[in-house]
Amino acid sequence: MIRRTITTGLFSIAALTMTASLALAQGHTSKPFAGAKANGGTVTHSTKDGRNVLTLSDDFKVPDTPDPHWQVVDSKGNTYLLQRLGVKNLGGLAKDRINMSITLPDYVKDVAKVQIYCAWAEAVLGEAPFSAPLMTMNK
Repeated sequence: MIRRTITTGLFSIAALTMTASLALAQGHTSKPFAGAKANGGTVTHSTKDGRNVLTLSDDFKVPDTPDPHWQVVDSKGNTYLLQRLGVKNLGGLAKDRINMSITLPDYVKDVAKVQIYCAWAEAVLGEAPFSAPLMTMNK
């Protein structure tokens, strides 16, 4: 009886590990952005060529602010200001000139939520949390 319980437990752990690995490979999608200026749209985490990538959904609306940036918050509350969201031209931010995806730097160990941050106003414009922190598997 003990042997059967141990075997069943080991199979359960193996199944859970495989499920978690499969979920990471397929990507995770955040809850919708909510905030003062960034509302709606989501962000998806995926792995491409061994790198962690965050991608905004097609329905994400870029806030009309002077200097919006990607910012991520880890499970410990550390914030990482990353690259600018877009390149401003004379007609505002054109969709084809927006960094809709970014590759996370190796020093980001996990991601609890993604924020759109205005560096000029020094304000969070909106954030999209994940249901659980995403381990980026960076060493």
